[in-house]
Amino acid sequence: MRVMSQMAMVMNLDKCIGCHTCSVTCKQAWTNRSGMEYVWFNNVETRPGQGYPRRYEDQERWRGGWELGPSGRLRLKAGGRVKKLLSLFANPRLPGMEDYYEPWTYDYDRLLQSPAQQQIVSAPPKSLITGKPVNIEWSGNWDDDLGGTFAHKADDPMIAGIEDKVKLDFENTFMFYLPRICEHCLNPTCVASCPSGAIYKRTEDGIVLVDEDKCRGWRMCITGCPYKKMYFNHRTGKAEKCTFCYPRIEQGEPTVCAETCVGRLRYIGLVLYDADRVTEAASTPNDQDLYEAQKSVILDPFDPEVLEAADRAGIPYDWVLAAQSSPIYSLIHTYSVALPLHPEYRTMPMVWYIPPLSPVVDVVKDTGYDAEDAENLFSAIDTLRIPVEYLANLFTAGHVPTVERVLYRLAAMRSYMRDINLGDEPKEGIANAVSMTGAEMQKMYRLLAIAKYDERYVIPAAHREEAHDLESLATDCVLDHAGGPGMGEAMSSSDMGRSTRWTRVGAPKRKKH
Repeated sequence: MRVMSQMAMVMNLDKCIGCHTCSVTCKQAWTNRSGMEYVWFNNVETRPGQGYPRRYEDQERWRGGWELGPSGRLRLKAGGRVKKLLSLFANPRLPGMEDYYEPWTYDYDRLLQSPAQQQIVSAPPKSLITGKPVNIEWSGNWDDDLGGTFAHKADDPMIAGIEDKVKLDFENTFMFYLPRICEHCLNPTCVASCPSGAIYKRTEDGIVLVDEDKCRGWRMCITGCPYKKMYFNHRTGKAEKCTFCYPRIEQGEPTVCAETCVGRLRYIGLVLYDADRVTEAASTPNDQDLYEAQKSVILDPFDPEVLEAADRAGIPYDWVLAAQSSPIYSLIHTYSVALPLHPEYRTMPMVWYIPPLSPVVDVVKDTGYDAEDAENLFSAIDTLRIPVEYLANLFTAGHVPTVERVLYRLAAMRSYMRDINLGDEPKEGIANAVSMTGAEMQKMYRLLAIAKYDERYVIPAAHREEAHDLESLATDCVLDHAGGPGMGEAMSSSDMGRSTRWTRVGAPKRKKH
């Protein structure tokens, strides 16, 4: 057993209102500069929908993630070294401008400086790339609030095979929001795809970063990432990605997207995992068994053997305590209501989701029945407006019973807590029906519904012996000059992946594995 620590996130989709505050604050903090206009480290997608970039989940086209070879061993879908060498200068597996969008601004000079006239002056859109007028046809949230349409039904890969269950006519349509960031995977394909070795996973917290000193702009990482969360800065010629706001994490603070989330739907914490079992779990033959396989890799932080192995691995004691009080472990293991996004990509993603239940409550209420009654909710899940099969395609590689189990637990929690809040005697049988006790149900309710700041974010600060002057690290990030990291005189290189380049004081180079 080789115990390692990993920062992870869980998002409760029942709470997301699609306000895009997380996207905007992330944009302001990390990609609000030349060359990154089209880049959204954090984006919020409406489902059903095409996603961003368009149809990023169509791995028959993009060949992202891992697959099992004839011998049962993992291999990159995009091909090995020989294939990469042959496509080094002409990679056909990259999203184009039409899959992202041509970034634009508006001709404000025309609006502000035009002389007085009879006609109303407008500010037409113009391309940020060419400076010429542009016809806006697509953007990062073009599908926002549409809930799918007949015109684009075939453009959502998750609908394939369940077309008869997805009703997109106005009376029966459904939608929910899916915020996405880099998954900071345990088995990342971006790391394996990079010919330059510029992408690495930090030993101490598992955050995946780019060493821009080494990046040569081959863009193989963009092909390899099945979530398409690697981006290319056309000004610097370097790859960039979500950093999990590591300067904040090192001080024990949550990411910007989590800090500013209006719905308080994000949870951040530390988990311990067995690094020796990652490849074995990712090589599980049946796609639908990958969820349980990844879940088994995450270790029990109270197990004496795990604690002894963590001590041998040099994991600080306060980090172990943080893992024991982690909301992530509770949601993934204790309550088993969090699911990984597309486990079939075999990257072992570490941003998990609690699937949405809200529409089933609305359906029951519209029929005139008690929308919080356990029996009504349980029976309604079978006819959920959001097809359970659609949620299964997103979170369990199509395994419907796992998603149903999660929804039953969430429905049972609503009904059980309704009795308590109304002053009635809670029905223990409701909790027992989903293999839980009443005490566990109340604890899960507290975490999902009324958890305070320090319960949602349990983030141990980095140790001084590992990174000097953390305060300077967080306040001296230079991102506001042309080109971004390393492009100003204050910096000696363009390094998104090492603390030593982010601060003028200079922190030691972070460990890699």
